[in-house]
Amino acid sequence: MKIKLELFGASRDFSEKDHLNLKLQNKASIDDLRNEIIKYIDNKFSGNENFIKVVKSSAFCSENNEIISDNYKITKDQKIGIIPPIGGG
Repeated sequence: MKIKLELFGASRDFSEKDHLNLKLQNKASIDDLRNEIIKYIDNKFSGNENFIKVVKSSAFCSENNEIISDNYKITKDQKIGIIPPIGGG
């Protein structure tokens, strides 16, 4: 599946664009997406620990602007937003 990951807050530093295009297996979870973003950071930014902390502490939202949990199943190509904590908390 193709995921357009919309970048907000501190995650904007992950790309020159306002999003990342990622590919996931069918019926992947948000936890799988989180791991895929970490792989991207490992490759693109040599495992930047600050970026990885941002990913691990972020919430995610669906196309319907609803916060979704790590076990949420992604069943189609879609946009998902990553929402990092503000002010470090």
